[in-house]
Amino acid sequence: MSTTNLNVQKQAELYKGKAKTVYATDDAERLILFFRNDTSAFDGKKLAQLERKGMVNNRFNAFIMEKLQAAGIPTHFEGLLSDQECVVKKLQMLPVECVVRNLAAGSMCRRLGVAEGTVLNPPTFEFFLKNDALGDPMINESHIETFGWATKEQVEQMKDMTFRVNEILKGIFLAGNMLLVDSKLEFGLFHGQLYLGDEFSPDGCRLWDKDTREKLDKDRFRQDLGDVVEAYEQVARRIGVPL
Repeated sequence: MSTTNLNVQKQAELYKGKAKTVYATDDAERLILFFRNDTSAFDGKKLAQLERKGMVNNRFNAFIMEKLQAAGIPTHFEGLLSDQECVVKKLQMLPVECVVRNLAAGSMCRRLGVAEGTVLNPPTFEFFLKNDALGDPMINESHIETFGWATKEQVEQMKDMTFRVNEILKGIFLAGNMLLVDSKLEFGLFHGQLYLGDEFSPDGCRLWDKDTREKLDKDRFRQDLGDVVEAYEQVARRIGVPL
């Protein structure tokens, strides 16, 4: 993984999310993401500190973003700065989350009564509003157009890019004998162009062992299965992330 050659200096804290802190830099078009050891679930109702998690997710995210960039996906990632920090483009984030599902799990099972593990062919796509106070409700393209959260063109670009990312990552994880169950992606604009933003780590996707269906993602924290960071590290090792 590359280490950024940008000589950026950390400045004021801009935003503190559930697991990352965003800092301004002396470059108006660059930000620093600091991956903390914090872990949360259920819209912040369940919280914990997990040693090494920030480092693992930072390096995992860098690895995945570089794989996606090599496959032609534009991302905001520019390089690692330290074990828990990376430099990214400063995007104007769109307030929607894009979720693609290859197997049924989580809220889909609760909403639709589908058995966990049901293969979804073709994969399903869902939009959610990024709003913790409202519980990130599901929305549709009509909502997005009416409330001006994104243009029709941006909606189509987000959908297309989400499915492309899904196919790329399914192959990467399958090579490590894992199934990409589902994942959440966020996008933003940089100089008017759409880029993949936020992060990609086991915090924002579901990953199962292909043979045993053991859960290797944040469901271990949600469901009190234990060994959360150890599972993240196992996923990283299987796909070749240098930790």
